[in-house]
Amino acid sequence: MGRMIGYARVSTPDQSLDLQIDDLKAAGCKKIFTDKISGARAERPGLDGCIKTLRGGDTLMVWRLDRLGRSMPHLVTVVTELRDKKIGFISLRDGVIDTTTASGELIFNIFAALAQFDRELIRERTRAGLKAARARGRSGGRKPVAREDPRVIAAKKMHADMDLSISEICKTLKISKATLYRYIKM
Repeated sequence: MGRMIGYARVSTPDQSLDLQIDDLKAAGCKKIFTDKISGARAERPGLDGCIKTLRGGDTLMVWRLDRLGRSMPHLVTVVTELRDKKIGFISLRDGVIDTTTASGELIFNIFAALAQFDRELIRERTRAGLKAARARGRSGGRKPVAREDPRVIAAKKMHADMDLSISEICKTLKISKATLYRYIKM
């Protein structure tokens, strides 16, 4: 059996990690990575470092599922990536979620199926909403910019003057290079 590596997270700097760390140590974690950052944030240095440290045969342990994943689909993705690398996963406070056992793997696969079902429902509702909007004569996207638009006129004039570089024009007008070239072609 490999190492037991823990990950603990709280959402704000004034919250304490002590309860999570104590439980992870009691469960056998010798090394524990931590973050004091909102779970909604994609960049979590502690979690990134933890995942880089894990090797096949190791087990990642968290206090609760919500400490690891931003959402059910994100959680499923993380645990699936762990499984593909032959890394186990245990959540201490969520009952039987222990992918190192057959029953824990089953529970997690049920979660994964529910997350996939949720994604498909969202896609289905989005497609139905777009179809209904088209039936009413509405189409998505931004309204096209007219040649007479002051931004187009300014972009063309600045480009023709050759006083500023493309980057400077884009910075001044707060537009991308692609948008600038589209304006110039109009």
